[in-house]
Amino acid sequence: MGLDIPGATGSRPDAVPLDESGAEDLLRGICFKTGPPRTVGVELEWLIHDRKRPDLPVGRERLDSAVEAVRALPLSAALTFEPGGQLELSSRPAGSLMECVDTTAADLAAVRASLGAAGLAPVGLGVDPWQPPRRRLREPRYEAMEAALDRAGPAGRAMMCTSASVQVCLDAGEEEPGPLGYGRRWQLAHLLGAVLVAAFANSPFQQGRRTGWRSTRQSLWADLDPGRTLAPGSGSAPREAWTAHALDTTVLCIRREEGPWDVPEGLTFREWIRTGSPRPPVRTDLDYHLTTLFPPIRPRGHLELRMIDAQSGPNGWLVPLAVTTALFDDPEAAETVYRAVKPLAETAGSPAAPRNPLWTTAAREGLADPELRAAATVCFGAALPALERMGASGAVRDTVAAFTDRYVARGRCPADDLPEPGDLTGRNLLADRSPLTGPVPPAGPDVPTGPVDRPARGPERLDAGPPTIPPRPGKAASA
Repeated sequence: MGLDIPGATGSRPDAVPLDESGAEDLLRGICFKTGPPRTVGVELEWLIHDRKRPDLPVGRERLDSAVEAVRALPLSAALTFEPGGQLELSSRPAGSLMECVDTTAADLAAVRASLGAAGLAPVGLGVDPWQPPRRRLREPRYEAMEAALDRAGPAGRAMMCTSASVQVCLDAGEEEPGPLGYGRRWQLAHLLGAVLVAAFANSPFQQGRRTGWRSTRQSLWADLDPGRTLAPGSGSAPREAWTAHALDTTVLCIRREEGPWDVPEGLTFREWIRTGSPRPPVRTDLDYHLTTLFPPIRPRGHLELRMIDAQSGPNGWLVPLAVTTALFDDPEAAETVYRAVKPLAETAGSPAAPRNPLWTTAAREGLADPELRAAATVCFGAALPALERMGASGAVRDTVAAFTDRYVARGRCPADDLPEPGDLTGRNLLADRSPLTGPVPPAGPDVPTGPVDRPARGPERLDAGPPTIPPRPGKAASA
Protein backbone atom coordinates (compact mmCIF):
# COMPACT_ATOMS: atom_id res chain seq x y z
CA MET A 1 0.00 0.00 0.00
CA GLY A 2 2.94 2.31 -0.46
CA LEU A 3 2.59 5.82 -1.79
CA ASP A 4 5.01 5.40 -4.69
CA ILE A 5 2.47 3.62 -6.90
CA PRO A 6 2.01 5.19 -10.33
CA GLY A 7 -1.08 7.33 -10.42
CA ALA A 8 -1.38 7.74 -6.65
CA THR A 9 -1.76 11.48 -7.07
CA GLY A 10 -4.71 11.07 -9.41
CA SER A 11 -2.94 12.40 -12.50
CA ARG A 12 -3.47 10.51 -15.74
CA PRO A 13 -1.65 11.27 -18.98
CA ASP A 14 -3.66 11.23 -22.20
CA ALA A 15 -3.52 7.80 -23.82
CA VAL A 16 -5.36 5.59 -26.26
CA PRO A 17 -8.31 3.76 -24.67
CA LEU A 18 -7.72 0.05 -24.12
CA ASP A 19 -9.59 -2.61 -25.99
CA GLU A 20 -10.16 -6.06 -24.55
CA SER A 21 -7.62 -7.94 -26.65
CA GLY A 22 -5.00 -5.24 -26.07
CA ALA A 23 -5.52 -5.50 -22.31
CA GLU A 24 -5.19 -9.28 -22.46
CA ASP A 25 -1.95 -9.02 -24.45
CA LEU A 26 -0.52 -6.54 -21.95
CA LEU A 27 -1.35 -8.75 -18.99
CA ARG A 28 0.14 -11.85 -20.57
CA GLY A 29 3.31 -9.93 -21.32
CA ILE A 30 3.91 -8.40 -17.90
CA CYS A 31 2.69 -10.91 -15.32
CA PHE A 32 5.48 -13.52 -15.64
CA LYS A 33 8.86 -12.35 -16.93
CA THR A 34 10.84 -15.53 -17.26
CA GLY A 35 14.50 -16.42 -17.09
CA PRO A 36 16.86 -18.14 -14.66
CA PRO A 37 16.15 -16.93 -11.09
CA ARG A 38 18.81 -14.36 -10.25
CA THR A 39 17.33 -11.64 -8.03
CA VAL A 40 15.54 -11.48 -4.71
CA GLY A 41 13.86 -8.67 -2.79
CA VAL A 42 11.97 -8.22 0.45
CA GLU A 43 9.26 -5.82 1.60
CA LEU A 44 9.12 -5.36 5.37
CA GLU A 45 6.16 -3.73 7.09
CA TRP A 46 6.46 -2.63 10.72
CA LEU A 47 4.06 -1.35 13.35
CA ILE A 48 5.45 1.75 15.08
CA HIS A 49 5.11 1.81 18.87
CA ASP A 50 6.45 3.57 21.93
CA ARG A 51 9.43 1.58 23.19
CA LYS A 52 8.27 1.54 26.82
CA ARG A 53 4.49 1.61 26.45
CA PRO A 54 3.67 -0.12 23.17
CA ASP A 55 0.03 -0.45 24.25
CA LEU A 56 -0.48 3.32 24.02
CA PRO A 57 -1.19 5.01 20.67
CA VAL A 58 1.58 7.23 19.28
CA GLY A 59 0.39 10.82 18.90
CA ARG A 60 0.13 12.27 15.41
CA GLU A 61 2.68 15.05 15.93
CA ARG A 62 5.19 12.67 17.47
CA LEU A 63 4.78 10.15 14.66
CA ASP A 64 4.94 12.85 11.98
CA SER A 65 8.19 14.16 13.44
CA ALA A 66 9.67 10.65 13.53
CA VAL A 67 8.55 10.03 9.94
CA GLU A 68 10.31 13.17 8.75
CA ALA A 69 13.53 12.04 10.41
CA VAL A 70 13.31 8.57 8.85
CA ARG A 71 12.57 10.01 5.43
CA ALA A 72 15.82 12.00 5.64
CA LEU A 73 17.92 8.83 5.99
CA PRO A 74 20.09 7.72 3.01
CA LEU A 75 18.45 4.30 2.64
CA SER A 76 18.98 1.77 -0.10
CA ALA A 77 15.35 0.59 0.15
CA ALA A 78 12.27 2.51 -0.88
CA LEU A 79 10.50 3.91 2.20
CA THR A 80 6.72 4.25 2.35
CA PHE A 81 4.06 4.42 5.02
CA GLU A 82 0.81 2.49 5.24
CA PRO A 83 -2.60 4.02 5.99
CA GLY A 84 -2.35 3.34 9.74
CA GLY A 85 1.18 4.71 9.99
CA GLN A 86 2.99 1.38 9.52
CA LEU A 87 6.44 1.76 8.02
CA GLU A 88 7.43 -0.22 4.94
CA LEU A 89 10.89 -0.82 3.52
CA SER A 90 10.97 -2.26 -0.03
CA SER A 91 14.44 -3.44 -0.97
CA ARG A 92 15.97 -3.08 -4.38
CA PRO A 93 16.22 -6.30 -6.40
CA ALA A 94 19.43 -7.89 -5.11
CA GLY A 95 21.72 -10.21 -7.04
CA SER A 96 21.93 -12.68 -4.14
CA LEU A 97 20.30 -13.52 -0.85
CA MET A 98 23.25 -12.17 1.12
CA GLU A 99 23.21 -8.88 -0.77
CA CYS A 100 19.54 -8.51 0.12
CA VAL A 101 20.18 -9.43 3.77
CA ASP A 102 23.13 -7.08 4.16
CA THR A 103 21.53 -4.01 2.56
CA THR A 104 18.24 -4.55 4.38
CA ALA A 105 20.00 -5.07 7.73
CA ALA A 106 21.92 -1.82 7.24
CA ASP A 107 18.72 0.06 6.38
CA LEU A 108 16.92 -1.37 9.41
CA ALA A 109 19.77 -0.41 11.72
CA ALA A 110 19.50 3.19 10.52
CA VAL A 111 15.70 3.21 10.84
CA ARG A 112 15.79 1.73 14.35
CA ALA A 113 18.34 4.29 15.47
CA SER A 114 16.28 7.15 14.08
CA LEU A 115 13.06 5.93 15.64
CA GLY A 116 14.87 5.15 18.90
CA ALA A 117 15.91 8.78 19.20
CA ALA A 118 12.19 9.57 19.41
CA GLY A 119 11.53 6.78 21.91
CA LEU A 120 9.84 4.67 19.22
CA ALA A 121 10.57 1.26 17.71
CA PRO A 122 9.47 -0.85 14.73
CA VAL A 123 7.52 -3.83 16.07
CA GLY A 124 7.15 -7.05 14.10
CA LEU A 125 3.67 -8.47 14.65
CA GLY A 126 1.16 -9.43 11.97
CA VAL A 127 -1.63 -7.39 13.62
CA ASP A 128 -1.47 -4.64 16.22
CA PRO A 129 -2.46 -6.35 19.50
CA TRP A 130 -4.01 -3.24 21.06
CA GLN A 131 -5.10 -0.45 18.74
CA PRO A 132 -8.32 -0.27 16.70
CA PRO A 133 -7.99 0.76 13.04
CA ARG A 134 -7.19 4.45 12.81
CA ARG A 135 -6.35 5.74 9.34
CA ARG A 136 -3.70 8.47 9.31
CA LEU A 137 -3.25 8.89 5.54
CA ARG A 138 -5.94 10.84 3.69
CA GLU A 139 -4.90 10.37 0.07
CA PRO A 140 -7.70 9.71 -2.45
CA ARG A 141 -6.47 6.13 -2.93
CA TYR A 142 -7.11 5.23 0.68
CA GLU A 143 -10.40 7.10 0.87
CA ALA A 144 -11.58 5.02 -2.08
CA MET A 145 -10.10 1.78 -0.76
CA GLU A 146 -11.76 2.20 2.60
CA ALA A 147 -15.14 2.87 0.99
CA ALA A 148 -14.82 -0.15 -1.29
CA LEU A 149 -13.59 -2.60 1.35
CA ASP A 150 -16.17 -1.45 3.92
CA ARG A 151 -18.81 -3.14 1.76
CA ALA A 152 -17.46 -6.54 2.88
CA GLY A 153 -17.18 -5.65 6.59
CA PRO A 154 -14.58 -4.37 9.07
CA ALA A 155 -11.67 -6.56 7.92
CA GLY A 156 -10.63 -4.02 5.28
CA ARG A 157 -9.96 -1.22 7.74
CA ALA A 158 -8.13 -3.59 10.08
CA MET A 159 -5.94 -4.80 7.22
CA MET A 160 -5.17 -1.27 6.03
CA CYS A 161 -4.37 0.25 9.41
CA THR A 162 -3.23 -2.48 11.84
CA SER A 163 -1.47 -5.24 9.86
CA ALA A 164 2.16 -5.82 8.92
CA SER A 165 3.98 -8.48 6.92
CA VAL A 166 7.16 -9.83 5.41
CA GLN A 167 6.77 -10.07 1.63
CA VAL A 168 9.38 -12.03 -0.30
CA CYS A 169 9.88 -11.17 -3.97
CA LEU A 170 11.45 -13.77 -6.27
CA ASP A 171 11.96 -14.04 -10.01
CA ALA A 172 9.12 -15.82 -11.81
CA GLY A 173 11.42 -18.58 -13.05
CA GLU A 174 12.43 -20.19 -16.30
CA GLU A 175 10.09 -20.55 -19.26
CA GLU A 176 10.89 -24.25 -19.55
CA PRO A 177 9.36 -26.85 -17.18
CA GLY A 178 11.35 -28.22 -14.26
CA PRO A 179 12.07 -27.28 -10.64
CA LEU A 180 12.83 -23.66 -11.60
CA GLY A 181 10.16 -23.34 -14.28
CA TYR A 182 7.65 -20.55 -13.69
CA GLY A 183 4.68 -22.93 -13.89
CA ARG A 184 6.12 -25.19 -11.21
CA ARG A 185 7.05 -22.19 -9.02
CA TRP A 186 3.54 -20.75 -9.36
CA GLN A 187 2.01 -24.06 -8.26
CA LEU A 188 4.57 -24.49 -5.48
CA ALA A 189 3.86 -21.01 -4.12
CA HIS A 190 0.17 -21.72 -3.59
CA LEU A 191 0.87 -24.90 -1.60
CA LEU A 192 4.05 -23.87 0.19
CA GLY A 193 2.33 -20.57 0.99
CA ALA A 194 0.08 -22.32 3.50
CA VAL A 195 3.14 -23.84 5.19
CA LEU A 196 4.71 -20.38 5.42
CA VAL A 197 1.49 -19.00 6.94
CA ALA A 198 1.57 -21.73 9.60
CA ALA A 199 5.29 -21.60 10.36
CA PHE A 200 5.48 -17.81 10.68
CA ALA A 201 2.03 -17.11 12.19
CA ASN A 202 2.58 -14.20 14.59
CA SER A 203 -0.71 -12.38 15.18
CA PRO A 204 -2.98 -14.10 17.74
CA PHE A 205 -4.44 -10.84 19.16
CA GLN A 206 -6.62 -7.98 18.05
CA GLN A 207 -7.74 -5.02 20.17
CA GLY A 208 -6.59 -6.58 23.43
CA ARG A 209 -8.01 -10.08 23.07
CA ARG A 210 -7.19 -13.47 21.62
CA THR A 211 -8.95 -14.07 18.32
CA GLY A 212 -8.66 -17.87 18.08
CA TRP A 213 -6.26 -17.57 15.13
CA ARG A 214 -2.50 -17.96 15.17
CA SER A 215 -2.45 -15.60 12.18
CA THR A 216 -5.24 -13.08 12.63
CA ARG A 217 -3.68 -11.15 9.77
CA GLN A 218 -4.32 -14.02 7.37
CA SER A 219 -7.88 -14.35 8.61
CA LEU A 220 -8.41 -10.65 7.83
CA TRP A 221 -7.19 -11.12 4.26
CA ALA A 222 -9.56 -14.06 3.82
CA ASP A 223 -12.46 -11.89 5.02
CA LEU A 224 -11.86 -9.09 2.53
CA ASP A 225 -13.54 -8.68 -0.84
CA PRO A 226 -13.07 -12.29 -2.05
CA GLY A 227 -12.51 -11.50 -5.70
CA ARG A 228 -9.74 -9.07 -4.83
CA THR A 229 -7.86 -11.36 -2.42
CA LEU A 230 -8.33 -14.79 -3.99
CA ALA A 231 -5.76 -16.58 -6.10
CA PRO A 232 -6.83 -17.08 -9.73
CA GLY A 233 -8.46 -20.37 -10.68
CA SER A 234 -6.19 -23.36 -11.21
CA GLY A 235 -7.82 -24.73 -14.36
CA SER A 236 -5.73 -22.67 -16.82
CA ALA A 237 -2.07 -22.00 -17.49
CA PRO A 238 -0.67 -19.30 -15.15
CA ARG A 239 -0.63 -16.47 -17.72
CA GLU A 240 -4.15 -17.20 -18.91
CA ALA A 241 -5.46 -17.65 -15.37
CA TRP A 242 -4.00 -14.36 -14.14
CA THR A 243 -5.14 -12.44 -17.21
CA ALA A 244 -8.72 -13.61 -16.78
CA HIS A 245 -8.59 -13.00 -13.04
CA ALA A 246 -7.32 -9.44 -13.41
CA LEU A 247 -9.92 -8.48 -15.99
CA ASP A 248 -12.81 -10.16 -14.19
CA THR A 249 -12.08 -8.62 -10.78
CA THR A 250 -14.09 -5.55 -9.87
CA VAL A 251 -12.55 -2.12 -10.18
CA LEU A 252 -11.75 -0.70 -6.73
CA CYS A 253 -11.80 2.91 -7.88
CA ILE A 254 -11.69 5.17 -10.94
CA ARG A 255 -9.28 8.06 -10.47
CA ARG A 256 -10.15 11.67 -11.09
CA GLU A 257 -8.00 14.72 -11.69
CA GLU A 258 -9.86 16.57 -8.93
CA GLY A 259 -12.16 15.64 -6.09
CA PRO A 260 -12.85 12.20 -4.60
CA TRP A 261 -12.32 9.17 -6.80
CA ASP A 262 -15.29 7.14 -8.02
CA VAL A 263 -15.91 3.85 -6.20
CA PRO A 264 -18.10 1.79 -8.54
CA GLU A 265 -19.86 -1.30 -7.26
CA GLY A 266 -19.72 -4.53 -9.23
CA LEU A 267 -17.88 -3.10 -12.26
CA THR A 268 -15.15 -5.46 -13.49
CA PHE A 269 -12.25 -4.13 -15.51
CA ARG A 270 -13.48 -6.13 -18.50
CA GLU A 271 -16.90 -4.48 -18.25
CA TRP A 272 -15.26 -1.09 -17.90
CA ILE A 273 -13.43 -1.67 -21.19
CA ARG A 274 -16.60 -2.82 -22.92
CA THR A 275 -18.82 0.00 -21.69
CA GLY A 276 -16.28 2.84 -21.63
CA SER A 277 -18.20 4.39 -18.75
CA PRO A 278 -17.72 6.67 -16.85
CA ARG A 279 -14.71 7.18 -19.15
CA PRO A 280 -12.70 4.75 -21.29
CA PRO A 281 -9.84 3.07 -19.37
CA VAL A 282 -6.25 3.51 -20.57
CA ARG A 283 -3.00 1.66 -19.89
CA THR A 284 -2.28 3.55 -16.66
CA ASP A 285 -5.72 2.52 -15.37
CA LEU A 286 -4.87 -1.14 -15.97
CA ASP A 287 -1.51 -0.70 -14.24
CA TYR A 288 -3.25 0.92 -11.30
CA HIS A 289 -5.95 -1.76 -11.18
CA LEU A 290 -3.24 -4.40 -10.74
CA THR A 291 -2.02 -2.65 -7.59
CA THR A 292 -5.49 -3.08 -6.06
CA LEU A 293 -5.45 -6.89 -6.41
CA PHE A 294 -4.25 -8.63 -3.25
CA PRO A 295 -3.93 -12.39 -3.85
CA PRO A 296 -1.53 -14.32 -1.60
CA ILE A 297 0.93 -14.60 -4.52
CA ARG A 298 0.88 -11.66 -6.89
CA PRO A 299 2.65 -11.91 -10.27
CA ARG A 300 4.30 -8.58 -11.05
CA GLY A 301 6.80 -9.90 -13.55
CA HIS A 302 8.36 -11.43 -10.45
CA LEU A 303 6.43 -13.37 -7.77
CA GLU A 304 5.42 -11.42 -4.68
CA LEU A 305 4.65 -13.77 -1.77
CA ARG A 306 2.34 -11.82 0.54
CA MET A 307 1.21 -14.34 3.17
CA ILE A 308 3.87 -14.08 5.91
CA ASP A 309 3.20 -12.23 9.17
CA ALA A 310 5.72 -9.63 10.32
CA GLN A 311 8.27 -11.26 12.63
CA SER A 312 9.40 -10.16 16.09
CA GLY A 313 12.93 -9.36 17.17
CA PRO A 314 15.83 -7.69 15.39
CA ASN A 315 16.52 -10.61 13.03
CA GLY A 316 13.16 -12.36 12.83
CA TRP A 317 12.49 -10.95 9.35
CA LEU A 318 15.45 -12.68 7.73
CA VAL A 319 14.22 -16.22 8.51
CA PRO A 320 11.23 -16.14 6.11
CA LEU A 321 13.37 -14.31 3.55
CA ALA A 322 16.17 -16.88 3.72
CA VAL A 323 13.95 -19.96 3.91
CA THR A 324 11.63 -18.93 1.09
CA THR A 325 14.50 -17.95 -1.20
CA ALA A 326 16.31 -21.23 -0.55
CA LEU A 327 13.24 -23.36 -1.19
CA PHE A 328 12.46 -21.64 -4.48
CA ASP A 329 15.87 -20.88 -5.95
CA ASP A 330 17.95 -23.93 -5.03
CA PRO A 331 16.98 -26.65 -7.56
CA GLU A 332 17.54 -29.56 -5.17
CA ALA A 333 15.52 -27.96 -2.39
CA ALA A 334 12.78 -26.90 -4.82
CA GLU A 335 12.35 -30.49 -6.01
CA THR A 336 12.33 -31.90 -2.46
CA VAL A 337 9.81 -29.35 -1.24
CA TYR A 338 7.55 -29.72 -4.26
CA ARG A 339 7.22 -33.45 -3.54
CA ALA A 340 6.55 -32.69 0.13
CA VAL A 341 3.80 -30.12 -0.40
CA LYS A 342 2.11 -31.59 -3.47
CA PRO A 343 -0.12 -33.88 -1.32
CA LEU A 344 -1.45 -30.74 0.43
CA ALA A 345 -3.48 -30.06 -2.71
CA GLU A 346 -5.92 -32.74 -1.62
CA THR A 347 -6.50 -30.94 1.69
CA ALA A 348 -6.84 -27.59 -0.08
CA GLY A 349 -9.52 -28.95 -2.42
CA SER A 350 -10.99 -26.88 -5.23
CA PRO A 351 -11.52 -23.50 -3.48
CA ALA A 352 -8.86 -20.91 -4.24
CA ALA A 353 -6.35 -19.76 -1.64
CA PRO A 354 -6.68 -18.29 0.91
CA ARG A 355 -10.31 -19.41 1.26
CA ASN A 356 -9.73 -23.14 1.25
CA PRO A 357 -9.39 -25.63 4.12
CA LEU A 358 -5.58 -25.82 3.89
CA TRP A 359 -5.01 -22.08 4.23
CA THR A 360 -7.72 -21.70 6.87
CA THR A 361 -6.15 -24.43 9.00
CA ALA A 362 -2.72 -22.86 8.57
CA ALA A 363 -3.97 -19.49 9.82
CA ARG A 364 -5.96 -20.93 12.70
CA GLU A 365 -3.77 -23.80 13.91
CA GLY A 366 -0.25 -22.92 12.75
CA LEU A 367 2.07 -25.90 13.07
CA ALA A 368 -0.19 -27.54 15.65
CA ASP A 369 -1.78 -29.17 12.60
CA PRO A 370 0.09 -32.48 12.02
CA GLU A 371 -0.01 -32.32 8.23
CA LEU A 372 1.39 -28.80 8.09
CA ARG A 373 3.96 -29.63 10.75
CA ALA A 374 5.21 -32.61 8.75
CA ALA A 375 5.48 -30.51 5.59
CA ALA A 376 7.25 -27.71 7.44
CA THR A 377 9.75 -30.19 8.90
CA VAL A 378 10.73 -31.28 5.39
CA CYS A 379 10.82 -27.70 4.09
CA PHE A 380 13.01 -26.27 6.84
CA GLY A 381 15.20 -29.36 6.72
CA ALA A 382 15.76 -28.76 2.99
CA ALA A 383 16.37 -25.03 3.49
CA LEU A 384 19.44 -25.36 5.71
CA PRO A 385 21.71 -27.26 3.27
CA ALA A 386 20.31 -25.16 0.42
CA LEU A 387 21.37 -21.98 2.21
CA GLU A 388 24.89 -23.36 2.56
CA ARG A 389 25.00 -24.19 -1.16
CA MET A 390 23.76 -20.67 -1.94
CA GLY A 391 26.57 -19.06 0.06
CA ALA A 392 24.47 -17.80 2.98
CA SER A 393 26.60 -16.71 5.92
CA GLY A 394 26.92 -18.81 9.04
CA ALA A 395 25.01 -16.15 10.94
CA VAL A 396 22.03 -16.45 8.61
CA ARG A 397 22.13 -20.23 8.75
CA ASP A 398 22.39 -20.17 12.55
CA THR A 399 19.38 -17.86 12.77
CA VAL A 400 17.32 -20.16 10.54
CA ALA A 401 18.50 -23.22 12.51
CA ALA A 402 17.53 -21.59 15.81
CA PHE A 403 14.04 -20.85 14.46
CA THR A 404 13.77 -24.43 13.20
CA ASP A 405 14.73 -25.85 16.59
CA ARG A 406 12.54 -23.49 18.58
CA TYR A 407 9.39 -23.69 16.47
CA VAL A 408 9.26 -26.15 13.57
CA ALA A 409 10.81 -29.11 15.40
CA ARG A 410 8.33 -28.57 18.24
CA GLY A 411 5.19 -28.00 16.18
CA ARG A 412 5.01 -24.36 17.24
CA CYS A 413 4.97 -20.93 15.63
CA PRO A 414 5.90 -17.45 16.94
CA ALA A 415 2.29 -16.79 18.00
CA ASP A 416 2.63 -19.59 20.55
CA ASP A 417 5.39 -17.68 22.37
CA LEU A 418 3.49 -14.43 22.82
CA PRO A 419 2.11 -13.62 26.28
CA GLU A 420 -1.34 -12.17 26.73
CA PRO A 421 -1.77 -8.60 25.39
CA GLY A 422 -1.70 -7.17 28.90
CA ASP A 423 1.72 -8.74 29.48
CA LEU A 424 3.28 -7.60 26.20
CA THR A 425 5.97 -5.00 26.80
CA GLY A 426 8.47 -3.16 24.68
CA ARG A 427 11.16 -5.45 26.05
CA ASN A 428 9.57 -8.74 25.06
CA LEU A 429 8.38 -7.39 21.70
CA LEU A 430 11.83 -6.20 20.69
CA ALA A 431 13.79 -9.15 22.07
CA ASP A 432 15.39 -11.72 19.79
CA ARG A 433 13.67 -14.98 20.71
CA SER A 434 16.36 -17.27 19.34
CA PRO A 435 17.39 -19.33 22.43
CA LEU A 436 15.31 -22.40 23.16
CA THR A 437 13.28 -21.82 26.29
CA GLY A 438 10.36 -23.46 28.01
CA PRO A 439 9.25 -27.10 28.07
CA VAL A 440 9.15 -29.07 24.86
CA PRO A 441 5.55 -29.97 23.92
CA PRO A 442 4.76 -33.65 23.32
CA ALA A 443 5.42 -34.85 19.81
CA GLY A 444 2.65 -35.36 17.32
CA PRO A 445 2.22 -38.74 15.63
CA ASP A 446 4.86 -39.74 13.09
CA VAL A 447 6.40 -36.28 13.03
CA PRO A 448 10.12 -35.86 13.75
CA THR A 449 10.74 -33.30 16.47
CA GLY A 450 14.50 -33.21 16.93
CA PRO A 451 16.75 -30.46 15.61
CA VAL A 452 17.86 -30.59 12.00
CA ASP A 453 21.43 -31.85 11.59
CA ARG A 454 23.83 -29.10 10.60
CA PRO A 455 27.56 -28.46 10.82
CA ALA A 456 28.94 -26.52 13.78
CA ARG A 457 29.73 -22.88 13.06
CA GLY A 458 31.32 -19.99 14.85
CA PRO A 459 29.43 -16.76 15.54
CA GLU A 460 29.14 -14.14 12.81
CA ARG A 461 27.62 -10.67 12.78
CA LEU A 462 24.38 -9.88 11.00
CA ASP A 463 24.86 -6.13 11.13
CA ALA A 464 27.86 -5.81 8.81
CA GLY A 465 27.73 -2.87 6.43
CA PRO A 466 26.26 -3.38 2.97
CA PRO A 467 28.47 -4.18 0.00
CA THR A 468 28.86 -1.66 -2.78
CA ILE A 469 26.31 -2.43 -5.47
CA PRO A 470 25.46 -0.71 -8.73
CA PRO A 471 22.16 1.19 -8.94
CA ARG A 472 19.24 -1.07 -9.86
CA PRO A 473 15.59 -0.34 -10.56
CA GLY A 474 13.59 -0.33 -7.36
CA LYS A 475 10.68 -2.63 -6.73
CA ALA A 476 7.29 -1.01 -6.42
CA ALA A 477 5.92 -1.04 -2.93
CA SER A 478 3.16 -3.48 -2.11
CA ALA A 479 -0.33 -2.25 -2.78
